[in-house]
Amino acid sequence: MAEQNNGAAGADQAQFTIQKIYVKDVSFEVPNSPHVFNEQGQPNLELNLNQKVARIAEGLFEVALGITLTCKIEDKTIYLAEVEQAGLFGLSGFDERTLDMMLGTYCPNVLFPYVRQTISELVVQGGFPPFYLQPINFEGLYAEGLRRRAEQAQAQAAQLPEGGNA
Repeated sequence: MAEQNNGAAGADQAQFTIQKIYVKDVSFEVPNSPHVFNEQGQPNLELNLNQKVARIAEGLFEVALGITLTCKIEDKTIYLAEVEQAGLFGLSGFDERTLDMMLGTYCPNVLFPYVRQTISELVVQGGFPPFYLQPINFEGLYAEGLRRRAEQAQAQAAQLPEGGNA
């Protein structure tokens, strides 16, 4: 059911906008070409993911999703693809917990199809069979990050002397 905005109540309403989506950094390397095209063996793919969030202005955030894909056969690097896909997102009217969740899950989900497409195009244009980046559960990664932060906070609290006196 649609909600209607009746005047002043709308001022506190949470808002999410996508300002811009862009490639911040991209790199593709085939360090041993053209000899790698004759390599035989089972390729080993290693995927690394990172995410950065920066507050640009009040209610404006840059979220950058970085993916590094390394393909090796034995100890020889076949190719290395690195993409940092970023976006500017407007978020206002959210409480701190919801804002953190939006930046940690919703924004990366918006960026993911773009980074997946760029990685795929780089690999194919590099002369290799297509690589399809599988979906990533950003909600699960976020929940794991919250769990780790809670454990660190508990460990730090346990190290304080009783009564809080040093």
